[in-house]
Order: sequence, then structure tokens, then C-alpha cells
Amino acid sequence: MSESLRVGLAGLGTVGASVAKVIAEKADELAAQCGRPVEITAVSARDRSRDRGFDHTQMHWFDDPVALAQSNHIDVFVELIGGDEGPALDSVAAALDAGRHVVTANKALLAKHGVELARKSEAAGVILNFEAAVAGGIPIIKTMRESLSGNKVSRVYGIMNGTANYILTRMERDRITFAECLADAQRLGYAEADPTFDIEGHDTAHKLAILASIAFGTQIAADDIYMEGISNIALGDIEAARELGYRIKLLGVAQRTASGIEQRVHPTMVPLGSVIAQVDGVTNAVAVEADVIGTLMMSGPGAGGNATASAVIGDLADIAKAQPGRQQAPALGRPADLLEPYERARMRTHEGGYFVRLTVHDRPGVFAALATRMAEQDISLESIVQHGAAPHPVPMGPDNPYGDDLDGTDPKTVILITHETTEQAIRKAIEGILQDGHLVSRPQVIRIERAG
Repeated sequence: MSESLRVGLAGLGTVGASVAKVIAEKADELAAQCGRPVEITAVSARDRSRDRGFDHTQMHWFDDPVALAQSNHIDVFVELIGGDEGPALDSVAAALDAGRHVVTANKALLAKHGVELARKSEAAGVILNFEAAVAGGIPIIKTMRESLSGNKVSRVYGIMNGTANYILTRMERDRITFAECLADAQRLGYAEADPTFDIEGHDTAHKLAILASIAFGTQIAADDIYMEGISNIALGDIEAARELGYRIKLLGVAQRTASGIEQRVHPTMVPLGSVIAQVDGVTNAVAVEADVIGTLMMSGPGAGGNATASAVIGDLADIAKAQPGRQQAPALGRPADLLEPYERARMRTHEGGYFVRLTVHDRPGVFAALATRMAEQDISLESIVQHGAAPHPVPMGPDNPYGDDLDGTDPKTVILITHETTEQAIRKAIEGILQDGHLVSRPQVIRIERAG
């Protein structure tokens, strides 16, 4: 059997500890599968004395992850530190420059520096693997980078954040508000004390940017993503969606258009009968649409120590099996120098159906005014539904300047479902409705997505 693949592990939190324990427990299986042993020979973390559930006394300890990355005691450097700058970037760059293979789970690092790091790996002739950076235990990177060769991808989309999906699932299932559900998610450890990164779409955007680069052969463009979070989703939206045959999910969507690559993260209504509508709780799912294979969807655990560790170990196994001197798949699916400049599609050209919830004064002429504003933009309505008194309307005022103050009438909720139209048309129609002064509170607009 060949010599061991020597692993240097930087970051011994939940994921790092899981990686170390699984490698120790599965040593014989890994050796048989890879044709050589895989062993951790060196580690780096901030606190040497902390009990992490595995014995590191026989491993070389480095207080500085950069020194570990450059060490002659390792063949591959695993970065589980986190962050898009500082020790994470410095150590990964140092490892690549020193001719070490790299495995990372750091989506933020790749979203910001992925092209630069891919170029370094190619120059050094080493492997840069990052399966764990997107959708946890789902092997979507390897699938897109290697298994879909020859396919021209037209769209990639999915549920890529377990926290947001858990909250939307609980809101529907238990009929509780967003605030109540978020508090519960924080108590259970599914949401951070500051949940902004998850619930406002930033985490999904980082993952989407990486997938879009591989799917379309473009440079990573994490700063060119239209983004909306789920904090403004009300229980009434979820219940209305279900009545109309939909379920609300936070989706990341990237697709080719005539004007460029469209990347967007936002709450989306998907048909109840679609596969992605059934993905509940902290589970993730990613779908790829391509000309040869059609539609491929993969789902599974998107986070957690074991799920992420599984992806990291899978990347290590690929490196252990690699034949020295043989050309490996480029990190981003094609050589970094062949990645095309990213051209952002005009978001307002997006086409699809829309759910529009309006809280309006109950007075004559409102329905006619709404229909007129839609007709002015050539928007065809599939349905108009009027509900009773709006629950807890937010009056107009300095904090909600979207129309007149309450005029003594009980406000009503009107829900419009449009046929396919453009983002530009729906926004212009909403602007006109706001100008008419019929609204009691801010309008809610949610896209309806064709989904598998």
C-alpha cells in the first residue's frame, strides 16, 4: 500500500473535531477505498488545552495556521477556520504557494477570492477542493464540476440555507410568526445570536455565486446578486400561498438570460406538488437544469458537524486517490484564465409570475384602481382574492410612508396572482398603486418560480 496522505487540519470546532474523529474511526475503510491510509499528522487551533473528543497528542501542534500550511509534515491542508480574510485566506494561499493540496469548507473565502485561489492551485499543480462549502453533505460541486461534463447548464437553483428553511417550515406547520420561530430556532441552535447572515440571504448568495461560476464558466461575482431575505414574510403570506397551491421557500437562483447571468436570492412561491416544496426543516436541495441530462435534483443535510465532515473527507479521499502528475479537474470546472468575465443580467427583465399582497382601505373604487394599474403595464391577472379585515395592519406614517393614514374603515387584504410578466412591469404597477393612496401598509411581492 502507498504511503499515507498526511493531513494538516486548521480549525478544531464542531466540523474540525468531526473530521478528526471520523478519520480515526474509519481509518481501515478509508485506506481500503483510497488505496493508501489517510491520517491527520498536524493540527492548529487557538486553545491547545480544550477537550475536543479526540486525541491530538501524537499530532504536531501549530499555534499559527500559516506555519501549518507551509509545514513539511503535511501533504494536504484543510482549512476550517472561517472568514474571508485574515488567517483563513493567509493560510490557504500559503499552502497553495508551498505546493500543498487544499480542502476548505469556507464559502465566504471562495466567494471573495475563489478565482485567485483557483489560479494559484493551477500554477502549483495541486488540488483545491471545496465540496463542504456549498450545501453541506450534498455532493453538488463534484457533480457539476466533473459528472456533468458536456452539459450546457441553463439554470441552477435551490434551498441552500437550513436556518431559513427551518423557519419557513415551522411557520407553516405550527402557525407561528417569524419572530416566534426565529427565537425558537436560536434556542435550538439552528440560528445564530445574530441571524442576519442566514435570514437575509447572504449565506445563500455566497453559495450561489460559487455554483454559478461552475455552471456557466464565469468568474465568481458574489457582489452582483439581487438579494432579499425572509424577515418580512408574514404568517398570512404562508397561509395564503398554501390556499393558492404554493409553498414559500428561500431560493437561490442563477440562470442564463439574453442579457447575461441572472443571480438572485429571495423568498419564492413554488408549487405544492414540486419536489423542492417538500424539502423541509434544515435540509438543503440543489437542482441543475442542462441540455443533455435535463433536470437533476439532489437533497440532503446542508449543515452540521457530520454532514460537513463527510464532504471534507470525500474531498480528502479524492486527493488520496489522485495519481501524481495526472491532470486534475480545475477547481472551478475550467482553468481560471478561461473563466469569462461575469456579465450581470438586468434584474428588472426577470420574467415570471408574482404573488402580490396589498392591505387596502375598504372603500369604493379600490379594486378598479388596482386592476387599472396592472393593465397599464400589460400585466394579466390569474386571480384576485379578497380576504377579510387585515390582521394587525401597520398604519401609514413616518415609519411606513406608503400611502394615506387609516381613514376609519377596516382595512382589507387583497391578493393578486399574475401570469408571467416582467420584474420591471410589476415594480411600475406597484409604484402606481402606491401613488393612488389606497394602501394601508407596505405591499408584499413574492416571485412565483417554476421548480422541479
